[in-house]
Amino acid sequence: MADTFRVALSGDFRKEDGSPTYPDFDIEPLRNAPGVEVVFLESESPLRAAQLEDIDALILLIHRFSKESIPKSGRLAVVARFGVGYDTVDVGACTEAGIGVVITPDGVRRPVAVSIITLMLALTGKLMIKDQLTREAAAGFARRSDHMGVGLVGRTFGSLGIGNIGAEAYRMAKPFDMKFIAHDPFADKAVAAELGIELVGLEDLFRRADVLSVSCPLTPETRHIVNAERLAMMKPTAYLINTARGPIVDQKALTVALQQGRIAGAGLDVLEQEPPDPDDPILKLDNVILAPHALCWTDQCFAGNGAADVRAVLDIQHGREPRGLLNRDVLASDIWKKRLADFGRRFGS
Repeated sequence: MADTFRVALSGDFRKEDGSPTYPDFDIEPLRNAPGVEVVFLESESPLRAAQLEDIDALILLIHRFSKESIPKSGRLAVVARFGVGYDTVDVGACTEAGIGVVITPDGVRRPVAVSIITLMLALTGKLMIKDQLTREAAAGFARRSDHMGVGLVGRTFGSLGIGNIGAEAYRMAKPFDMKFIAHDPFADKAVAAELGIELVGLEDLFRRADVLSVSCPLTPETRHIVNAERLAMMKPTAYLINTARGPIVDQKALTVALQQGRIAGAGLDVLEQEPPDPDDPILKLDNVILAPHALCWTDQCFAGNGAADVRAVLDIQHGREPRGLLNRDVLASDIWKKRLADFGRRFGS
């Protein structure tokens, strides 16, 4: 066992019949790597510590990793999330235990940005309504003049957050000749200047944006940052898009705003409760476009996420700092340093 680097995949990477949940995630580079053994865990959420006692690295899909998931053996070195969301991982507990938490920004940057642009075009072009009109044949065609779309030239595209995904969405929106504004306390001002983004206050963002996209992580500070008060600041012609995490938006307040026509519409790939209650009133509205937290799910997205996690795990095996390390405070941990030095000696750098 001392010469084996054991990598576990959470049980939700396999279906009940043992076949892969997402075949586009190629784990063969792991299976073929010298010294690596790949195992699948039983499907449990949150993961139990007992499942991980003899594991060096974990690749985690949807299952939760809590403080109670940390094995007593002290062997686990990294939790590599399949994606960029990390609200399912107790990051603080991992840091305290000297466990790195890795996300895959390169795998999702373009796919999620594409999702934002997709929702913007569908909302402003009234795509869902026009699809329904067409299905009504002559009766629908007779009403098409009642559903004029909104042109984008000169309109204001705003984003709550301009990190990896938010910045990519601006790059993709460049040909539409829109004005760009954003609010992000942690913004890279050089990136903002390069993309022609005006950094504004939070209230200005809500007041000025014609299309407002949410591209920030879910944290205690951002939970319900989009609330009734801020929705009331938006133009009645404005659209809200959320491809980040559902609880960033107060969904009850958004539902009321949509029902009362206080904003023109919304595009949501995420909801506060997933899956939603069948009686959730937001499901009945025709001025919202919904997706099941999967709009960015493409073959390329999942291949990219998988490849990023594989690279991170193999970096750990060889004693190197992985790309996408979220909890950088762990770099100062003696436990972390000792683990990586040991891996480097055993498997080479």
